[in-house]
Order: sequence, then C-alpha cells, then structure tokens
Amino acid sequence: MVITRFAPSPTGYLHIGGLRTALYSYLWAKKNGGKFLLRIEDTDLKRNSKEAAVAIENAFAWTGLSHDGEIIYQSTRFDLYKSYVKKLLDEGKAYKCYMSRDELDELRASQSAQKIRPHYDGRYRDFKGEPPSGVEPVIRIKAPLDGEISFVDGVKGEVHFKVKDMLDDFIIARSDGTPTYNFVVTIDDALMGITDVIRGDDHLSNTPKQIVIYEALGFDIPKFYHVPMILNNQGKKLSKRDGALDVMEYKNEGYLPEALLNFLVRLGWSHKDQEIFSLDEMIEFFNPNDINKSASAYNEEKLVWINAQYIKKLPVDRLVEELKFFGVHVENFSKKEQLIDSLRERAKTVKELAQMVKNITQEPKSYDEKAYKKFIKGDALKNLEAFRQALELHGKCESASEFEVLAKKFLEERGLKLKDLAQPIRIAMVGSAVSPSVFEVLSIVGYNNVIARIEKLLNYKGKDDE
Repeated sequence: MVITRFAPSPTGYLHIGGLRTALYSYLWAKKNGGKFLLRIEDTDLKRNSKEAAVAIENAFAWTGLSHDGEIIYQSTRFDLYKSYVKKLLDEGKAYKCYMSRDELDELRASQSAQKIRPHYDGRYRDFKGEPPSGVEPVIRIKAPLDGEISFVDGVKGEVHFKVKDMLDDFIIARSDGTPTYNFVVTIDDALMGITDVIRGDDHLSNTPKQIVIYEALGFDIPKFYHVPMILNNQGKKLSKRDGALDVMEYKNEGYLPEALLNFLVRLGWSHKDQEIFSLDEMIEFFNPNDINKSASAYNEEKLVWINAQYIKKLPVDRLVEELKFFGVHVENFSKKEQLIDSLRERAKTVKELAQMVKNITQEPKSYDEKAYKKFIKGDALKNLEAFRQALELHGKCESASEFEVLAKKFLEERGLKLKDLAQPIRIAMVGSAVSPSVFEVLSIVGYNNVIARIEKLLNYKGKDDE
C-alpha cells in the first residue's frame, strides 16, 4: 500500500507551493488505493502559531484534499523522540558531545582560515574521559566517515552524496533535550508507515541525513520524490507579489478550489495536451515519476483562464453557493438559472460574478459617469421615456423575446436603431453600458423593476446638471 503525507510547519500560512506538494502526495496515494496523512510539524515551540495550524486545516477543507485518520502533531510526541535518542545512545550509534561555544567558534575560525567546509570534527565521537563541567551536551549521531550515500529519486533519478563533502556527526537532540528536524521527520515517517515522500527539492540536502537515521534505527527507507520549486517569470523564488499567497487568499479573490488544484497539478506535470482535469482524472493519470525535473513558472493568466473555464461549466446551484461568500444571496431568486447563465461567460472569478449579479439584481445606486455622458445625450432621455410608456401600454412582459419584440416594434415606429435605445436602457438597468444581452437583462430584472429603474434614470440629474 502506498502511504504518503504532507507535513507543514505552522510558522506561517499554507502557500501554493505547499498545496501543490500536498496535492501530488494526495493523488499518488489515492491512485494506488492508499492513504494520505497530515502531520503538523510544530516542534519549534517559539515560532509555532495556532492560527497558522488552523489555517492549514481550513485550506485542506476548502480544497477538498481530505486526509486519512487523525492529524498528528509532533509537539505531542517529545517522549517518543527521546526514547529513540536513548535507543541510539544505548546502542553506541549516537553520543553526547560536550563541545562548548568557544570550542565551536575556534573550530569554525580554523576551518575558515583553511578554506575548508565548516563541519564538526568528531572530537567527542569516541570520548571516554570525564565530561567537562558546566556544558549541557548535545546528542550527535555517528554518521559514516567515508563513502557515498545514494538513492534513486523518482523525479531526479540517481542521486549521490559524498560523505566527506556534506556530512558530519550531526545533532539529533539539542542541549535542552529537544530533538532536531531531521530526526523527528525520520521517526514519524517510519512510524506512520510512509512509503513515498513527495516534497520540495529544497529538502534534497536533508535526505542523506535522514537515510543515516533510517539505517541507524533499522527502519525501511521510503521512496523519495523531490519536486522542483515554483518560480516567478524572472526565474526567482515566488514572492507575495507573484502569487505566493496564503491559499485562502485565492478564495477571497474568487478562485474556485477545483480551478486552483487544476492549475497547480499542471505546474510541473502534464498528461498529453490536456489542460482541464477533474480530480478523478488527476488521480487516474498522475504519476510522480512524470514530474518535470526543471522548475515551473507561475502564470497568473493561466490560473485566471482555468478558473473561467470552471465558472462556465459548474452547475448553477454550486455557483449560487459560492456567491454567498461574497454576500450575494440569489438562492431564492426566481430566475437564478437565467441570471447565472447570462453572466458566467463573462466572469473570470466568482468575485467578478458576484459584482455582476449585484449589478443586475440590485437597483443602481449611481451611474457610470463616462457612460452617462457618452450615451445620455440628445434625444436619449426622450426615447427612454417613450419606451417606458410603450411598456406600460403593452402590459407585463416576461421573457427576453417578449421584450425584444416590443422594442423592435417601438424602434421601427420611430425610425430608430437599437443602439439609440440599448445603451440608455443598460445604464438604467445596471448603472453602466456593460451587461449581457439587454433583453436578457430586462427579463431578469422583471417588468415592474424595469419601469422603476427607467423612471429613476429619467429623474436623475447628472453631475453637470447638479
């Protein structure tokens, strides 16, 4: 069984790079009928934020990446980690290092002068003497002294690290007894039964240290997949300006969770020429071995395009639910299907759609000044008043086609063209010269409200007249 995990640190909110890693891990587990687990790595008690941990859970709930089982919090497992430190000490695979700060500074200065890699020189590796007083020891693991640490990465292929170039007897527990990152990650992954670790390639340098710990404790080593970073268009690390936002900010901006996941899965992975994927299709086609070896570029235009495709295709009731987040409630609106369908082709985000819905369902509080000056001139108000009278004379209209037949008859009788009437009507209905089909709008607004909105515009005095 494939078991994957996502293990964020709650020192900040979940960003899209982390969400992509979580998505890849989720897809691979589900494709293989396995489990996807969530672990909160909150051992850094000084930097942890309860709000950030909650935000991570909220992001998971919004995107629908449901994890299996309970969330594991590392901060509840310190006794467990200490027991494994003791095990390694008892087996002679780790040792207490009494190196003082002065000794460390002296060693670093010497290595710097010799222009060699800063590293611990192993001076307490086989120490048998009397421990110096006043020094609380750290615990170091006995790492290999020579050779290579190699593994096959599912993305990068064969990876080789020369021990002398990057490893020393690294610390697994600090002088206050708290365990270090690589130590707790290895233990948790092993005890949680993680078979496949999918993570950012900024963790690649941690892998040889973790392999040393796996081997020292006799744990099975999982498969590793190190995913290249998401970069901006200049090839640099994403900043907030580029889109490295809290995941929930995407909800605030009107992006749909399905669209965001679809966008992220394509940042580094592809299946033929397909662009739009349902979650089921992602699960069917995804394989981490197919992840690109090179970094991906964040493309906001592509995200907007994907989001627009989902808005065009989602069921009306789902979009009605999404609109509630932006304070727009049309669930009881009699023509909600017609309303949504008339607008969805133009909307790139749910936030935009919400504003469009407001423009039609709510009487304009003001009028676009440029549109008013451009179209409400000459005989515009006179024609609008005549059309209002024609409406009242005709009686109630319901459908867009009824409004259209009436309008064409009205225009023909007065020798006018549609443009002479359409834009003034739009301004009366929505406050601007931009809307879907003018007759569609009249039908959605409703006969009585159409007359009321025309009257309001007729009674309005533009800024130049005030």
